[in-house]
Amino acid sequence: MSEKTRYRASGAEAEFEPGSRGRVLRNRLGIRSTREMAARESLALLAATERLAGEIRVDQPFTAEDIRQMHWIWLGEIYSWAGEYRQVNVSKEGFVFAAAREVPRLMNDLERCPLAEFTPCRAAEFDQQARALGVVHAELVLIHPFREGNGRCARLLATLMGLQAGLPPLDFSGLEGRGKSRYFAAIEAALGRDYKPITSLFRAVIERTLRAQGGSSRA
Repeated sequence: MSEKTRYRASGAEAEFEPGSRGRVLRNRLGIRSTREMAARESLALLAATERLAGEIRVDQPFTAEDIRQMHWIWLGEIYSWAGEYRQVNVSKEGFVFAAAREVPRLMNDLERCPLAEFTPCRAAEFDQQARALGVVHAELVLIHPFREGNGRCARLLATLMGLQAGLPPLDFSGLEGRGKSRYFAAIEAALGRDYKPITSLFRAVIERTLRAQGGSSRA
């Protein structure tokens, strides 16, 4: 992880694995290499996605506790704090996420409002699906409830919501590389309750997913 993109944190959760030169968070496996950790996290995320995709119900409303469980299923074998709300304040590239002390309240608000409104995700119309996925995703990322893995956990939740709506597993590759700046801008716009940019991005995600599956973009 580069110096530019590394999370800034303070407190006990800011500890790094001895011998990692401050690049890998302290972990259960003693991993000190960023490349090895990235590979281990990716494999664990794939396994968690497959497991959860087989467990969710189409009529299941998601809760804050479900999100904690998702994070634990994914990272529980790697980090001792997996599934636990962070106790440190974090920022990234100058953007400061919600204060740690506010995370439990904000997650309760997420459950009472966006999650209650948009899950179970039964939206049949293309634009409704994009808005549902986009709003929940952006609000969860803005809260940033965990020490690490928030964006990927939010994508996991979006994938599960998409499965409820009858979509294939989502292809997020368009949000990487040159698309990353538009993604960050859309998240920042959601801070002011402007969900049009993130909805547009999720529309593109769904279109890319359906094209890859040989389906119609339903434009």
